[in-house]
Amino acid sequence: MAEELFRMEGISKSFPGVKALEKVSMNVYKGEVLGLVGENGAGKSTLMKILSGVYRADEGEIFIEGEKVVIDSVSKAHELGVSIIMQELNMCGHLSVADNIFIGRTHKKGLFIDDKKMHQEAKKILDDLGIDISTYDCVGNLSVAKQQMVEIAKAISFNSKILVLDEPTATLTEREIDQLFEIIQRLKAKGVGMVYISHRMAELNRICERVTIIRDGQYIGTRNLNEITMDELVNMIVGRSLEDKYPKHKRTIGDVVLEAKNVRRGTKVNADHFFVRKGEILGISGLVGAGRTELMRCIFGADRPDSMELWLDGKEVKIRSVIQAIKNGIGYATEDRKRDGLALGLDIKYNTNMAHLQQISNLGFINDRAGEKNAQKYVELLRTKTPGIHQLCRNLSGGNQQKVVLAKWLCNDVKVLIVDEPTRGIDVGAKYEVYELFNKLSDQGVAIIMISSELPEILGMSDRILVIHQGEINGELDAKTATQEQILYLAAGYNKLEGKPAPTLSAAN
Repeated sequence: MAEELFRMEGISKSFPGVKALEKVSMNVYKGEVLGLVGENGAGKSTLMKILSGVYRADEGEIFIEGEKVVIDSVSKAHELGVSIIMQELNMCGHLSVADNIFIGRTHKKGLFIDDKKMHQEAKKILDDLGIDISTYDCVGNLSVAKQQMVEIAKAISFNSKILVLDEPTATLTEREIDQLFEIIQRLKAKGVGMVYISHRMAELNRICERVTIIRDGQYIGTRNLNEITMDELVNMIVGRSLEDKYPKHKRTIGDVVLEAKNVRRGTKVNADHFFVRKGEILGISGLVGAGRTELMRCIFGADRPDSMELWLDGKEVKIRSVIQAIKNGIGYATEDRKRDGLALGLDIKYNTNMAHLQQISNLGFINDRAGEKNAQKYVELLRTKTPGIHQLCRNLSGGNQQKVVLAKWLCNDVKVLIVDEPTRGIDVGAKYEVYELFNKLSDQGVAIIMISSELPEILGMSDRILVIHQGEINGELDAKTATQEQILYLAAGYNKLEGKPAPTLSAAN
């Protein structure tokens, strides 16, 4: 049995109106990656913020290498060898890689900064982790994956022996995930203990031996992954069994509600023709950077296309702005909810009514009571976990933030709802609730266009699937008979390159 690195016992934490954690315990061994799972709002991030000194527990104890410690600040955590890499990376984009690694701890020669030594030390850390990035690169010019690697290097520069990774792969490609896992394996070999927070069950099986589950702020249990089935794990996470990841539903599909032709924008978008019908879920698949989001931003008026012909309910319309799209009954739940979908510093009430102000205003004055009633309605309808509608959105979990984004468009009675990566970063229970919501909307005749990088989600929820390659629609598939292999071949441009249909499952094998 490996030596225990740290242990948290009986940790409790309350915020105004919310009991975030109640007597939660967990431990990690040297050279171990422990999976930490639970629904959004279960308390995972709060627990790790206590470990890393962001919050202080109301009660409970922390032991590092058998010694009881008090972690009352981030600097104290660093001193004890604890670092956390949050979902929202904390980088200074205008500074170099070396500057970011040693920010606030610059090497000095007398009164002057020893720039040369700082870059040498930064390069040594990067080389040791197998990270191929120049220390002189401007961080703002790096991909999200490389920025994340710089964050890990920064953590290691503190001689961290405990590393917390909070949803590290949420915005990474498969290749970038492989590179991250290689770095994690190197850290394991050095005896670093890691806590890995993720909603992606397949990832846990790849790099974790054990997983700790918390639900509603309480400790549920710790299990060896080779001794528990995925169904049992999901049951522990959500407190109920999900018989099927994608709720079975028979949709009634009506007439075409939106049709688009000749959508062009630079080299990113070159779509000849597509449509979506009332009550239908149209899946949009393709590799990262294929132009899926760019195409939908043109439809929504967020980007000005070079050309576009658009019809709604058979009537040609001109959409040159987001306001025109909203007036025509089109809504768009964006991929990056924190940056584009929400005003994080404002409350649920404001965010829910953000695109609904005209309907709750009279003679230019907002009816505050109507806004409160509307926000409360959607908190209850979507079962948003919050102490109230005046809770700031930045204090909500990812899944509950996504519910507020959806509420913003649902209260507008949209005809067409575009959802871009609707379940990214949210747990299995919240995903199921989102899928059920989509089914209810389809029953009401709403046409849903769903962009997703998760192939099981595309296949499980769509009626038809469009596959985008280099800005073009490279194929259309019936979701009932489509396979992941077919989608991947189309996404890679197989049709266009070879001039023949995508292979069937048997051909792919």
